[in-house]
Amino acid sequence: MDFKKTWKALRTSPIDTLFEWQNQRFLWVLMAVAMGGLVLVAHSFFQIYLYMAPCEQCVYIRFAMLVMMVGGLVAVINPKIVALKLFGCVTAFYGAITGMMYSIKLNGIHHAAHDPEGLFGVQGCSAEPGFPFGLPLAQWSPGWFNPTGDCGYDAPIVPDGVTLDGVQQWFINMYTASDGWYLIPSLKFMNMAQACFMAFGLIFVVLVAMAVVWGIKIARTKQQSIAQ
Repeated sequence: MDFKKTWKALRTSPIDTLFEWQNQRFLWVLMAVAMGGLVLVAHSFFQIYLYMAPCEQCVYIRFAMLVMMVGGLVAVINPKIVALKLFGCVTAFYGAITGMMYSIKLNGIHHAAHDPEGLFGVQGCSAEPGFPFGLPLAQWSPGWFNPTGDCGYDAPIVPDGVTLDGVQQWFINMYTASDGWYLIPSLKFMNMAQACFMAFGLIFVVLVAMAVVWGIKIARTKQQSIAQ
């Protein structure tokens, strides 16, 4: 990609350039890979390798990310086809909005769980999840969607008798010392819920920009048709 040429086109014709971007596959591929990658890391690295059991809100967040991944994969088939791009947009919007809501709730529970006077905030954390549309994901894939951890407590819990390798021990010591997952554990900066909210929020902003540009492009096309 010629970044100089792309930047020039964005400055001189932002609407047309952004519309052209959403009709290409790279944005949809990026969203699908990012969301699917985050779920894979959460399950394979943090849950399996570092023994951080997912809570109810955590598996809901996974669901929202996978919804966005599916939307991206459908749009990737051919984003120039309106039906496919519309499905991708609507699905991604749904995943982003619900994901932000789950993240906000988990963040509130996290702060309540770490506040001796606010333990009432942990209420609503269930071991029996109820996914949208009645999907029995916990039964279909319990390893990925069955909550086995406590909401607000995401520190590693190593089973008795497990021998850790050096890398495992280093990460587990780090997250145990910080009493849970943080983007910067030593500073307790940005917990898992806040990081997830940021990821959903970033994509939500991009989706809004795409929708606005798409709407403007449709309006311009109609005006041109009327003028002719």
